[in-house]
Amino acid sequence: MEIAKDLYEELERTYTQVEGEIPFVSRVPEKTLETWRKYGVVPRGAMREIMEIMHRTHMGVDQDYENLVRQCSRTALADGWGGSMVATEISDILFGTPKPLVAGVNMGFLKEDHVNIIVHGHEPNLFESMIDSVNDPDLVAKAKEAGAQGINLLGMCCSGAEVLSRHGVPHAGNFMSTEAVIATGAVDAMAVDVQCIKQALVQMSECYGTKFFTTNPRAKIEGAQHIEFHEHHPRECTDKVVELAIERFKNRPGRVVIPQRRDLGVHGFSHEYINYMLGGTFRGSYTPLNENIINGRIRGVAGVVGCTNPRVKQDWVHVELVKELIKNNVLVVQTGCSQIALAKAGLMKPDAAVLAGDGLAEVCETVGMPPVLGCG
Repeated sequence: MEIAKDLYEELERTYTQVEGEIPFVSRVPEKTLETWRKYGVVPRGAMREIMEIMHRTHMGVDQDYENLVRQCSRTALADGWGGSMVATEISDILFGTPKPLVAGVNMGFLKEDHVNIIVHGHEPNLFESMIDSVNDPDLVAKAKEAGAQGINLLGMCCSGAEVLSRHGVPHAGNFMSTEAVIATGAVDAMAVDVQCIKQALVQMSECYGTKFFTTNPRAKIEGAQHIEFHEHHPRECTDKVVELAIERFKNRPGRVVIPQRRDLGVHGFSHEYINYMLGGTFRGSYTPLNENIINGRIRGVAGVVGCTNPRVKQDWVHVELVKELIKNNVLVVQTGCSQIALAKAGLMKPDAAVLAGDGLAEVCETVGMPPVLGCG
């Protein structure tokens, strides 16, 4: 408990301190950190940087573009080296560090004879509790009493990518698929938390009889049923969602049309596992990667992340960009909705190395990995 308290106090500084440097800059490569300090962009504290950029961009305040870019950089680095890195470390401590597993994506993983529940959003606590709820013997028995063969849990968006990588829970689709999955008629309940939740999902759910629940007090939607999620009593929320989904299954209206497309791939490449994969238990190291960059087999590593965009054909930009990168011997790491786009395109299988350049393909074959690594 004392260690947990000390860890909390150290990580809290990432957000609350107003001077100095956030703790995780100690992980920044020395030359990079030297450059950041030279240009004055090392974040001092996440809350300070956010409040400062909000103030500077108010009417009539900071009107020098170089000064604004400097503060934007500080804020962005606070988000990445503060918020995202802290969230990753804490999630790994609480829920386990991902390691590679074979898991499936796409709507074909819906099951007509099961109670189908989708969790959509960004907070892992809700999804981890839902995993416990759908595996509760009493709730499974209730589902079977209602005529179902069982309870089928799927993810969407980023928290779905988390449990895809940690537990192999199937992923129904990324941001641009959230309305389409409801239109199958097979979704008995969708529970959402924060970010990327389309307002129209309430109306879509009404059209197809799907139970739609918001769970976070910061993200309510007019017309949705709100069942608040409390971290200290998580099952109160998730058990209720499951019970109402079972009720909907008993009264599931209309015709169910489930696309039969299912795509399998390898997910769960945490940086800890990549280190082990390249060097083994006793010699875990990035040296093989570095050596293959030095000798030219791999030209570099690119992180491709982010959302799909309704202005262009779904997933097209992500898929074509990554195909071109691996063709040119660039190893790609992925997170979020972009990861799901590449999984649907079959690029997260070891045999996708045939699409890579000769150098990257040789490394993938030697290590036994795909040319695109899904990180969650």
